[in-house]
Amino acid sequence: MSMALCVALLIASEFMPVSLLTPMAEGLGASVGHTGQAVSISGLFAVIASLGVSTVAGRLNRKWVLVGLTGLMGVSLVLVAAAPNFEVLMIGRAVLGLCIGGFWALATSVIMRLAPVSDIPRALALMYGGQAIAAAFAAPIGSYLGELFGWRSVFWALTPLVAANLVWHLVALPSLPARGHRGISDMLDLLRRRYFLTGLIASMLSWGSAFTLFTYLRPFLEQVTGVGVSSLSILLLALGCAGFVGTWASGRFITGDVSRLLRLPALIMGLVTAGLLVVGAWPIAVGLLLVIWGAMNTAMSVIWMTWMSQNADDAPEAAGGLMVAAVQASILLGAVIGGLLLDHLSISAVLIASVALAAMAVLIVRDGHALLKPR
Repeated sequence: MSMALCVALLIASEFMPVSLLTPMAEGLGASVGHTGQAVSISGLFAVIASLGVSTVAGRLNRKWVLVGLTGLMGVSLVLVAAAPNFEVLMIGRAVLGLCIGGFWALATSVIMRLAPVSDIPRALALMYGGQAIAAAFAAPIGSYLGELFGWRSVFWALTPLVAANLVWHLVALPSLPARGHRGISDMLDLLRRRYFLTGLIASMLSWGSAFTLFTYLRPFLEQVTGVGVSSLSILLLALGCAGFVGTWASGRFITGDVSRLLRLPALIMGLVTAGLLVVGAWPIAVGLLLVIWGAMNTAMSVIWMTWMSQNADDAPEAAGGLMVAAVQASILLGAVIGGLLLDHLSISAVLIASVALAAMAVLIVRDGHALLKPR
């Protein structure tokens, strides 16, 4: 539960700019596309941290590494909330990226040590319940409170929650001494495994598709669907609440070999995004599609991390670092490419790019058998 709360706070902190993109851009005197790079900068530093955390942490007890990363998250929120200009905002977001990359790189390996093998999918689903909580409440509450009190107040409000989570880590997490120390050599060995490299590319495309859409969802809902702040909050809440369904279903039904499920997230979320291009002007239809998208978004994390735990169980920290690097790189590219398409073409071009990435992911995964570790 302590890990789940940390996930919720990390997700809320990372993607809060999505629900506050327009007022943040106005407050900092930047374009919406430019401000969207506040998401991409955290992704860049998350990539760096995820690849280096095992090496830098060395033989440090993983409990204290997680505690330190949670404290650093609090520092990043203070920097963002108090940012006098765009440059300080980006520094705060870069610090957050270090927390995100470090935590996610270690999270699955820690869960693998806290739960027996048969319960790992359920344990991952419980931890990713924090993602569902953040998806359900962070964006709609953020957009609503941002309208009432200003976007800075939203980031200030997260800081005491991070402090409470840090204390919970201290109390709840057992001692987790480091197990061996190879770091980079483990990562290189994994990349030489064709099945793992293929899965890494497919997961990157799947998340890239998701976050190309999600980062610029507010501009789409404002420009195409034509909703105000109240309706925007309701739609984001519906998307987020659907995440609980995805988390529950993935924890209940994911058992054994997950290869048959690997193409499902990109396939369904890509079809939903294509549907938004068609029915984007009708709020009710958009809401129904976002519910489907939200459920699959949380299930996607459990599906791919379960795949990782089953097919890289001999080097879980290295695999976690590579998976997080791939995901965060996809978030970074999605935010950058989406911002350029939004500023220079249109919001529809952003959604078309998302659909294209999803299609590539489905073509690479196929039936999933090529992504399995040889037995």
